Formats: sequence, structure tokens, C-alpha cells
Amino acid sequence: MEYKVEELSPVKRKVNVQVPAEEVNAAIDAAIILFKKDLKLSGFRKGKVPAYIVESRFKDEIYRQAETDLLNVHFNEILGELNLKLVSELDVDTKEFTRGRDYEYSFTFEIRPEIDLPEYHGLKARERRVKVKEEEVERKINVFREAFSRLETVKEDRKPKKGDVVVVSFRLFDGETFLKDVSKDFFEFYYGMGDALEDFEKIVGRLTPGEEGVGEVTFPEDFINKDIAGKTLRAEVELHAIKERILPELDEEFLAKFGLNSVEELKDRIRRSLEEEKKGFEKSLVQKRLLDMILEKVDVVLPESMVKKQIKIMIDREVERLERQGKDPSILGSKEELEEKFRKEAEEVVKAQLVLLEIADREELTVTNEEVDRKIAMTAMEMRVDPEALREFYIKNNMMFALRDSILADKAMEKVYEYAEIEYVDEEDMDSETSGEEEPSSSEEQAQESSPESDQK
Repeated sequence: MEYKVEELSPVKRKVNVQVPAEEVNAAIDAAIILFKKDLKLSGFRKGKVPAYIVESRFKDEIYRQAETDLLNVHFNEILGELNLKLVSELDVDTKEFTRGRDYEYSFTFEIRPEIDLPEYHGLKARERRVKVKEEEVERKINVFREAFSRLETVKEDRKPKKGDVVVVSFRLFDGETFLKDVSKDFFEFYYGMGDALEDFEKIVGRLTPGEEGVGEVTFPEDFINKDIAGKTLRAEVELHAIKERILPELDEEFLAKFGLNSVEELKDRIRRSLEEEKKGFEKSLVQKRLLDMILEKVDVVLPESMVKKQIKIMIDREVERLERQGKDPSILGSKEELEEKFRKEAEEVVKAQLVLLEIADREELTVTNEEVDRKIAMTAMEMRVDPEALREFYIKNNMMFALRDSILADKAMEKVYEYAEIEYVDEEDMDSETSGEEEPSSSEEQAQESSPESDQK
């Protein structure tokens, strides 16, 4: 086998491969040996069918396997010799593969570009000192209590309040036509929390349990159910019950469940947790500013395959977000419009990833299997899925290398932060610097039935 490499661009290579007939024949013979090992054919003992008969009877299948095996051997050999850092799959172009003839093929792929890194040691940045206010602690305590609250049906004759769970049945009419498919019985939602359309909540808000009300509900143009999107329908609503949250008392019995002896101990634990959370957020802001300092000094050709993959991730994320809100993703525009919309942001993400991976190489950073396991476990916990199922998803979709790269990039960012000269300042001194600053996006950021709930708008 002989090959030649063409440089199509700074990040794209094409390899042209020439294979002599002798090597083709050897690959076919090897495939036949494996194929006939367990072959049963009338008139022959298992595994004893002559090779020429096997090749004649199962030629197409054997040649496909021989070609695949030969290509895989070549890919490993060639790419190992070239020692390039691939960032795309191989795009293979093959010719006819048959016994007794020379064989030729080519494959193209993209690689990580060479990056001339600027100095990333000793970068200067300011970081806000964190303060935890007492009202923040109280809010967290209420959230904590709500997590262990119970719902209790309201006995008094009153209208729903914000945060109540209401149980309703509703009928929707388009003129005089009853819309059975979008009407529901004994439907529950949190009142006043944005879980339902405003028009619908206005009707419910006028009722007490057992009462019925009628009103108009206008559905937004981007409502996921296109049959009623943009329409104003008549809604006949019956309020069956109101349920209110009953928060647990912070008494000794409740606190003991969590190994706490007093309310002050609970506050102290929450205060420390909030402090760590705030420190993490402030650190992420500083890391973003440090990375921006590096990126503005780097000029690099981006692999198109990486950009396209990132664009797809962003589009999928946006579509999923709209579907969770009950909106029709078609409002986003055509595929071409979406790709254009997200291209600049995708290019920025890819550039940052490539620079961080270059820093990881410079720092000789590595990723252990244990770190991959921890990352999968943490991601699975956040997504509320089984860790092994998530691992299988990564493997099936060839995402394990990307996962390792994301861990490497995180480690590289930690190194940049570690090397930086950080000045810690009070909150009021940071206002002008961080005005309009957004929270950094997570590297791991993923239709219900039609009804008047807002997660179906």
C-alpha cells in the first residue's frame, strides 16, 4: 500500500491510497477464512467448504467485509504515521474492489489547526468578593421548606391565590364548534406561576370551587398546535378544587431528618452553600474574561465540521426550548436562516474550544477514566437519567472523544485562572466593569399535548 497526502487547507487533508492486487487478494482470502469458519453447506462438513465455492456463493458479502477490514487497517496505519489530531469523521471515496485488480481510494478529514498561543500566564482580572445577605438565606429556607411541603385541599370558599394548585375542567369552542381534542377534564396547574395562558388564568381567577366561568382565550401565533394557533376561542371552565402548599415547621423533628440541631445550624449550612455557589459564579465570569483576552489575540482557521456540529447543537437546543414552552419551532425560520443566525456564535465556541485544547497540550494535561466517569455521573444527575444509559448514548453517537475534550478544556481554563493575577474587589467597585455581563453558558446544555397551559404556548 502506498499513499500521498494533499493539503486542501490548513485544517483539511486528503489522502490518496494505491493498493496492489496482491494485497487485495490477501484481504479477500482472509475474509473467506473467517466467513467459512462456521459455515454449514449441504454436502460439506462445518468449516470445510472449499474457498472457491465460498467466494462464488457469497462474493458480495465477502468482498464488502474484505474491503472494510482492509480500509480499517489502512486508516489505523496511515493516521498513526501522520500523527494528526482529527476533529471530523473520515469522508471515504472508494473505487471497485475485486480480486486480481489494483485498488485505489481516497479519504478526507479535518484536523485541529496549529495555533500560535499568546502569553496566558499572569493575565490580570478583577473578581468580586461575594456577600450572602440574610434575605437570600431566608429565601433559600423557604425553597427548602417548599421542597418538603404537602398539598392540602382548601376547605374555605375562596378564589385561587398565586402558588395554589387548581383543578379544572375546560371546554374550548371555535364559534359553535366544540374542540374535543384540546379540551380537558380535571387538569391541574399552579395558578399565577406562568404555567397557563393569561386569558385562561383570568377566567379561573374569578371562580371559587364548584363554580363555572366563560371567557375568551387568545392563543399565540407560535402555539405548538397549529390548528388553534393565533385563534381566539371560547373557554368554558369549571373549577373543581384549590390545593394550597402546607410548609413544614422548622421544629426539632423536621430538622433532625437532616442531621440538624437548630434553625441557626440550617441557616449556617445554607449560607455556606450560597457562598460557594456565588464564588463559583464569580469565578466563571472571571474565567470568561480571561479567555476573551486570549481569544482576541488568536487568529485561526476553523474546521468547518466543528462549526457545523456546534451550529446543529445550538439549533437543536433552541428547538427543544421552544417545544418545552409549547411553541412551534417553525417560527425560527428555515434551516439556512437558522444556520446563518447561529454561525457567528458557533464559530466563537469552536475557537474557544480549540484554544483551550492547545493550552491543554502545552500544559500536558490528561483525562483519566475516573474523571470521565465522574463527568457522566454528574451530567446524568443533572439530566435525571441513568448514568449507564447516558454512557451508552455517548458511545453510540461517537461522543466520548468530545466528552474527554470538554473535560480537557475545563482543565485548561482552570490552569489559566490559576496562573492569573486576580484582584478581589467589593461589589460596588465591580458594577461598571460587569454591567451587562451575562452568565457563562454551560458546556453541557436539551411536545406535549395541546392545552391552554403556557408550556404549550
